[in-house]
Amino acid sequence: MPVKVPDSLPASAILRGENIFVMSESRALAQHIRPLKVLILNLMPNKIETETQLLRLLANTPLQVDVELLKIHNRPSRHTSCDHMNAFYREFEAVRGNNYDGLIITGAPLGDLEFEEVAYWDEIRTIIDWSQQHATSVLFLCWAAHAALYHLYDIKRYLRDEKISGVFRHQRVHQHVPLLRGFDDEFWVPHSRYAQVSLDRLKAHPELAVLAESDQAGAYLVVSRDNRNLFVTGHPEYTRTTLQDEYRRDLAAGLSPKVPDNYYPDDDPTKTPHARWQAHGALLVSNWLNYYVYQQTPFDLSGDIRAGLMEIE
Repeated sequence: MPVKVPDSLPASAILRGENIFVMSESRALAQHIRPLKVLILNLMPNKIETETQLLRLLANTPLQVDVELLKIHNRPSRHTSCDHMNAFYREFEAVRGNNYDGLIITGAPLGDLEFEEVAYWDEIRTIIDWSQQHATSVLFLCWAAHAALYHLYDIKRYLRDEKISGVFRHQRVHQHVPLLRGFDDEFWVPHSRYAQVSLDRLKAHPELAVLAESDQAGAYLVVSRDNRNLFVTGHPEYTRTTLQDEYRRDLAAGLSPKVPDNYYPDDDPTKTPHARWQAHGALLVSNWLNYYVYQQTPFDLSGDIRAGLMEIE
């Protein structure tokens, strides 16, 4: 089944060009099934690029997914046109009274800022709190994962000596968890961040379980014991060239970035980068949608959607 998107959303044409099954709103209206309602809070500067990355993963599932896009504030975006934001993005007040099967909150390029210094920190906290009663499951990516771990569980991140950038080998910690079904014992994931959360603190917290980790990148997949919140510290949604784009951007800005680890053949940035994480990324989002959203959510979203979720074994 497809992911349902607005007819004129730029990602729609991009995904169709990749032969990915997307369905227009007009066609979806003719289908007599209830699609999953997934809300995406997009905090990344290039909205269209991130929309396309996430929709590509959401489309890789037998479930029909109805996506809405949410913005964090009304200030103009420097990287996305006002016409695009006005056409496709909703304000929080417009969705506050709704319930959703799933919510995805993206990362944000906020570097080494303390959370309290972030201009929209109060809005982020409000949406995280709201999500605990209005979304069956929440997927937090990268910066959003750190922000939610801090806000919900008082687990602070720390700054690394240098930015971690590259593709890193990870290991499963749990063997029989629905989210990891079909995973290899080892798999690769892109990371691009300055901060990290203590693996020991995460493992010691009674309300959290670490599902996958990396010797270099630390904890990667962390889930709350009630399966309602999934924290992903890397970027499974990245395309082959996303790290390359970031590397070249930093070079152009005079930041002297290191070449992303395990990314280019022979660590040579003139060569085409390896993309060794895409199967993992597709499986991760498919498992999340199936086991933590579809299998858990009520058919009627008007009731208590947060009751009766199974606990991790």
